[in-house]
Amino acid sequence: MRLADRVFAPHYAAPVLMVVSRATALRAARESDSDVRTGLVPGDVFEVFELAGGNAWGKAPGCGLVGYLDETALVRASS
Repeated sequence: MRLADRVFAPHYAAPVLMVVSRATALRAARESDSDVRTGLVPGDVFEVFELAGGNAWGKAPGCGLVGYLDETALVRASS
């Protein structure tokens, strides 16, 4: 929703806050051999917009990058 003033979409999703539970790569695409944008470490926050096919797509607010990661590397953030 933060990008609603810059990106048109038929609908917008509020992110689900998750926490990285083990070291994992933030990738440019769903495929496991796609380019690695950065590495995430346990404790990093990840804003999930979509879960599909074992992947989570979202944003790592610490570095400001978006991409895909293995959804098994995430746990729900505690309130």
